[in-house]
Amino acid sequence: MATTKKSKKTTPLMQQYNTIKTKHPDALLLFRVGDFYETFGKDAIKASQILGIVLTHRNNGGDQTELAGFPHHSLNTYLPKLVKAGERVAICDQLEDPKQTKTIVKRGVTELVTPGVALNDDILSAKSNNFLGAVHFGRQKLGVSFLDISTGEFFTSEGSREQIDKLLQNFSPNEVLVSKNHRQDFLDTFGNQWHLFFLEDWIFQTDYAHESLTNHFKTKTLQGFGVEHLSQGIIASGAVLHYLSETQHRQLQHISRLQRIAEEEYVWMDRFTIRNLELYHSTHQNAVTLLEVIDKTLSPMGGRLLKRWLALPLKNLEKIKNRLAIVTYLHQEEAFLQKIQHHIKQMGDLERLVSKLATGKINPKEVVQLKNSLEAVLPIKKVIEQADNTALQTFGKGLDSCEPLRTKIKQVLNEDAPVNILKGQTIADGYSEELDELRNLAFSSKDYLDKMLEREMQQTGISSLKIASNNVFGYYIEVRNTHKDKVPDSWVRKQTLVNAERYINEELKEYESKILGAEERIAQLEQQLFEQLLVWMQEYIQPIQQTGHLLARLDCLCGFAQLAKENQYHAPEVNDSTQIEIREGRHPVIEKQLPLGESYVANDVVLNRDDQQIIMITGPNMSGKSAILRQTALIVLLAQMGSFVPAEKASIGLVDKIFTRVGASDNISMGESTFMVEMNETASILNNLSERSLVLLDEIGRGTSTYDGISIAWAIAEYLHEHPARAKTLFATHYHELNEMTETYGRIKNYNVLVKELKDNVLFLRKLVPGGSEHSFGIHVAKMAGVPQQVIQKANKILKKLEKSHSQKENTEALQSVGQEMQLSFFNLDDPLLEEIKEEILHLDIDTLTPVEALMKLNEIKRLLSKKKSASS
Repeated sequence: MATTKKSKKTTPLMQQYNTIKTKHPDALLLFRVGDFYETFGKDAIKASQILGIVLTHRNNGGDQTELAGFPHHSLNTYLPKLVKAGERVAICDQLEDPKQTKTIVKRGVTELVTPGVALNDDILSAKSNNFLGAVHFGRQKLGVSFLDISTGEFFTSEGSREQIDKLLQNFSPNEVLVSKNHRQDFLDTFGNQWHLFFLEDWIFQTDYAHESLTNHFKTKTLQGFGVEHLSQGIIASGAVLHYLSETQHRQLQHISRLQRIAEEEYVWMDRFTIRNLELYHSTHQNAVTLLEVIDKTLSPMGGRLLKRWLALPLKNLEKIKNRLAIVTYLHQEEAFLQKIQHHIKQMGDLERLVSKLATGKINPKEVVQLKNSLEAVLPIKKVIEQADNTALQTFGKGLDSCEPLRTKIKQVLNEDAPVNILKGQTIADGYSEELDELRNLAFSSKDYLDKMLEREMQQTGISSLKIASNNVFGYYIEVRNTHKDKVPDSWVRKQTLVNAERYINEELKEYESKILGAEERIAQLEQQLFEQLLVWMQEYIQPIQQTGHLLARLDCLCGFAQLAKENQYHAPEVNDSTQIEIREGRHPVIEKQLPLGESYVANDVVLNRDDQQIIMITGPNMSGKSAILRQTALIVLLAQMGSFVPAEKASIGLVDKIFTRVGASDNISMGESTFMVEMNETASILNNLSERSLVLLDEIGRGTSTYDGISIAWAIAEYLHEHPARAKTLFATHYHELNEMTETYGRIKNYNVLVKELKDNVLFLRKLVPGGSEHSFGIHVAKMAGVPQQVIQKANKILKKLEKSHSQKENTEALQSVGQEMQLSFFNLDDPLLEEIKEEILHLDIDTLTPVEALMKLNEIKRLLSKKKSASS
């Protein structure tokens, strides 16, 4: 008899799950089942690993399906962990009350949360934007867009690959959208450090993007935003809006404008410079960034804006002076500053609260927070309108405390309204007559039940009667077994206990239905009145956003004044000259890291295009050359942000570009050698020089052999000197041969970092003084680093041979002698190859030999000897 294989059946629940999962294949699906969010299959395996929850199995039509879940009320605990792990999370909720249907409950995805699209406070960082980015690869230019749904900020730009790379570094999007067709282009150009999501190519089309944007903003063109000419930027912006609709975000009234990132208004810094100066992130563990040192803002809004100011310092002299004028006033008027800071501390995050209002994600408690934050605007407005400063008075006029909105919220909501509206007591007493009556009925039950109990005890003669309720049986009258015979016939038994019986009578039944009906109606009415309030509040979205933005700017400027007070910063003079003059300048980050009691050694730096264009700084490692370079750039940046600076005096001629090439930062992970990376970064600098550029070069050529390094460093310094831009340059090097350049090139000046020689050691004084350095002190540094004593002794022996004379002839002879010592150490001089090398050395024309040629010759001999040594071993 043939057996038929039993066909596998899928349960209706899993059929529903599979249908929804098919629509969101790239997302981890949280599927609401009763009081739990469940994950199945591969999603369950991922969720259990990320969240540390138990992975179980269920039998699904004969198949074992992985299963992992958590209680629905723990969503805010688990969701952030999934999103921070880089997951896109689709939240699938029950769309109807299970009690109202006899078939399977209707379900659907109500929100798709991704790393770049989040409104949950537990996912967001208060002082950082959560940008969703998009990059479009056009034929000649690339377009880029950044949107933070949690604040409503929407930016766009377009330009070369280098410009887009810089903007990605500046805005640090948490997620980047790219066309599937350009997956490899993106990875090749910008690397793999970004969290990417790939969209279909048809989304990145001009007409579709234009239509998406004009439909959203309800305009016919985009000219009013000043972006109409940015065709590639518009395509990227359209892709961002498309993605929001795909992730179930359609209430976007707070995204009311698209701003062009006007790069011509900001100081240009390439990604190497942003990284090297450690402005707001560092590759080094436990490193302190500039942002951490200068951030004295008191509100999340101010913190986010400060980060953008640091990423995009100003080039507009009038705007810089405007900021500096306000900071100067706040710095001088301490009592005034403290008043404003006190009121800023009372602020909630207006930008994010109003975004939650627009997207329908705000809860009653947050609406009250919004009202309280707007109330804190009143004293700020009053104080700054009375300030003896025109710019501050203008700030005051722009602040709107939205009085009608605050009054309405006070009328509608209780001051201590709960987070969850279902908990009740959200709507204030006296606002709704019907609600007050229902509450009176529901909450006066104790008096009514006490009277009923008294009546029943008298009528039945049972003195121990009790009226109570529970969630299962509702209201009941409890009678102990000893009095069962006294129970009237009209009472109906509901439950039997060991020592008692529970009953209900007609009066209690009627009262129960009335109470339950009232409680249900109260919940409906509170929800309805709250939703009506939210609709009414929509028209205040833009005034609140405008006020939030002004308060963020005010917070940043107050922060600058506070920073100056705490750290003895002084007001810089920013002008349209091309000179930089810094007196007693300090590194803002390093000075905060010094041991207690130790003060930072301040230095002067003067750069101009006429007689001191290039400062050649020599000195040993660890002496502070790099710190002087970096602090110069940071002082310029702070000044052009509108902040006071860590210097006694600073006169800053506007800088439009800052370039740095610091150290031999390896990029082997990208398949490039240290030297190749160094040359790529240097080429980027030399090809983009301007008259107002500031160039910082630290140890150029260190990534290759010594003679190559000297040659390249010399050639670069010469190029910078002869270039018509005459870019101001600080050039730190340990190649003392470069000191000779001052003899030929008039605008190159030698400086060195002062070192004091002690008997067996050196003391780094970290003071920049005119003149070149004679020694490298490399052996002393090696000793300080703990290099074995025998190595130090050998190095000193060789050094003494090399230092017998400063003349080319004797130096070269010393090198020959060292070379011979090396030969004698390892080889037999009868070897023909060594005889040949010996002849080569003896016949060198020392009088015409340059230092670079001598080094090259020595390196060639060393290479030959190394080959010989390896062959003999």
